[in-house]
Amino acid sequence: MNWEQLLSLKRSGDTNKRLRKEQDETRLGFEVDYDRIIFSSAFRSLQDKTQVIPLSKTDFVHTRLTHSLEVSVVGRSLGRLTGKKVLEKHPHLSNIHGYQMNDFGAIVAAAALAHDIGNPPFGHSGEKAIGEYFLNGNGKRFKSQISDKEYQDLVKFEGNANGFKILTEDRPGTPGGLRISYATLGAFMKYPKESLPHKPTKNIADKKFGFFQSEKETMLDVAQELGLSKTGKDGDISFSRHPLAFLVEAADDICYTIIDFEDGINLGLIDEDYALEYLIKLVKDTISTPKYNSLQSTADRLSYLRSLAINTLIREAAEIFLANEEAILAGEFHQALFDKSKYEAQIKDIIKISVEKIYQSEEVINKEIAGYKMLETLLDTYTKAFLPEREDLDSNFNDLVLKSVPKLKHLQAETSVYQKLIQVCSYTASLTDGFTVSSFKRYQGSGF
Repeated sequence: MNWEQLLSLKRSGDTNKRLRKEQDETRLGFEVDYDRIIFSSAFRSLQDKTQVIPLSKTDFVHTRLTHSLEVSVVGRSLGRLTGKKVLEKHPHLSNIHGYQMNDFGAIVAAAALAHDIGNPPFGHSGEKAIGEYFLNGNGKRFKSQISDKEYQDLVKFEGNANGFKILTEDRPGTPGGLRISYATLGAFMKYPKESLPHKPTKNIADKKFGFFQSEKETMLDVAQELGLSKTGKDGDISFSRHPLAFLVEAADDICYTIIDFEDGINLGLIDEDYALEYLIKLVKDTISTPKYNSLQSTADRLSYLRSLAINTLIREAAEIFLANEEAILAGEFHQALFDKSKYEAQIKDIIKISVEKIYQSEEVINKEIAGYKMLETLLDTYTKAFLPEREDLDSNFNDLVLKSVPKLKHLQAETSVYQKLIQVCSYTASLTDGFTVSSFKRYQGSGF
């Protein structure tokens, strides 16, 4: 892989090559990506989607939207730090093609902003709820009607693949979706493979999958334009990661490690003194003890340690990336950047506490249980309406359901069972936590 291809400004539908040196410096193409994402309805919906606590009534707990904004800020810094060094190492990118340090920051910031845009209600449990509906629930009835890879898309429903769908799929009047630059799409895709084979290697890029069968041709076009290295065998589609995807992943890792931990402290799920001790271990090389001791409130101490921790990890991630740049470009780097961090032990300790005290807390588990039931009900309602069995063809209830979801009206003309199912799943995943609750109540005949 080479940086000139990887930094492609191409967008879906382009007939002419976009050159960096011809860009309008007041509104660069990569910055346009950020603007299109932040003004999209899919991004706005993240304000009512779970990050840590589903349906939290506490105003300081992060939502997917605030989390995504923070990951984007961290990603921008990471991109600029590494971009500066990459341009020094490959001066032709700047001298001949016109790329600048801020281009790297803009690409990573935009991809990081969108990194959770495809996640369903109730966090990762929402992904599992959708998958289990098709694996063990009433959705099993469709298995014989679709291909193995199409069925795998459903039973392992993946927010990352749904995000790629949101960013790229054609909609009436808007071919190419948000028309994001291919460089940003490449950086967005942490798992550039299809759903089967499932986890074929220990390569981190094979951990999950990054596109549905419905977006296969789009993915192949993006990969070809960017020059991503093929890794798939026997006709299966998979590629090496775009190098900047490692920075997007690192930005996300930094934020959920530090900021979810902070939420746990603020919620009283993690003991303050115990938690601060773990953060101090992470920043022991940079902390100013007199400054820390002068801070009187928990909030101020926490804010100071959080700032130091994020800055420490940004610089660490950039150093690891640059030290392994050649292996990354060759498609020979197969782990997350922080797997090679000198702070790996401290990071794992913090994540372990977060899992035990936050993600597996009684409040989270109880709300996730309710979320499972709600999403199962919605999927059952939608699939019966859009893919009715013979005995349900004249159901007035189904007719009313069809009218209640105008965004899926076009599916009535769709003949492919898979296309109907993946669109129903994508629509369900687009719902906010609150709207999922109200829809569930409506279809159950309650809540009026």
